[in-house]
Amino acid sequence: MAADRRFKIFAAADGFGQPLKDAVVAHLRAHPAVAEVVDLGVDKYYAAAAAVARQVSSSDSAGAPEVRGVVVCGTGAGVCIFANKYPRVYATHCAAPADAVNTRSINACNVLALSGMATPPDAAAAIADAWLATPFRAPCPASGDTPWPEDIQRFFDTAPDEMAAIPEAEGAPDSACAICCLRNGMEFEPVGIMPGSEMRIVRESPTSAYVRFKAGSVEPAHHHTFGHDLVVIKGKKKVWNLTKEESYDLVDGDFLFTPAGDVHRVKYFEDTEFFIRWDGHWDIFLDEDLDTARSAIDAELGAGSNGK
Repeated sequence: MAADRRFKIFAAADGFGQPLKDAVVAHLRAHPAVAEVVDLGVDKYYAAAAAVARQVSSSDSAGAPEVRGVVVCGTGAGVCIFANKYPRVYATHCAAPADAVNTRSINACNVLALSGMATPPDAAAAIADAWLATPFRAPCPASGDTPWPEDIQRFFDTAPDEMAAIPEAEGAPDSACAICCLRNGMEFEPVGIMPGSEMRIVRESPTSAYVRFKAGSVEPAHHHTFGHDLVVIKGKKKVWNLTKEESYDLVDGDFLFTPAGDVHRVKYFEDTEFFIRWDGHWDIFLDEDLDTARSAIDAELGAGSNGK
């Protein structure tokens, strides 16, 4: 290991890993290559891993001293899983010094995960020493303890940048729309008065909600005591404002405002999702039954027509 190579290490553990974490922290604080050890303490295994990984992920990879992490739980597996959720964190559970040498050489491992139940302190110290001493692409047991062949060296030339780019590359197609992000993971509740529909109110008074209807669904003529703004996120629907004797064909991105008290009915031609906002609390008053609404819509569109 180069004499000028220095490390700043963040460490944390859960209750099962605390004794081993304390022993490793003491060992690293006496290590000549370690400039500083920041002990982040004890928490649930996923929170402990996140606390360390957050520091490693946000560090300057070209900075000095080099920032690394040590995480310990009962098995070493849980902390490893959650540390690896952070970009530019490459955590590996190591049970022997050879594991540490291999993962440093091949994977540029910057977070060492240890098992508090299976690894004794002296073994953990030897693993940590090997992990600190081994540079990326060094000879290791996996290479037969000889330098890597030329084709593998070429792979190593590009691997770090490609690994670091994976979160950004995979995240690029995701929508940055705040409404779409809000909808992810949302749990809906059926609206019993409107078959085929589900709604989730996300804020009360002024109220906003995310609503979805299945293709073929119909909203019978109804009115509210509030006016409401509606934006179609995806799908296709037709709204008849019976009060104004107007109709509107709405698709992705379309906006519609319906004044308070205006009677309107709706037909959904595709699975449709929309965001709606109104002042006050939710209410709805039906002005016809479902069969009457369907008959009226069929007459408007033509019997058997799907409206497309």
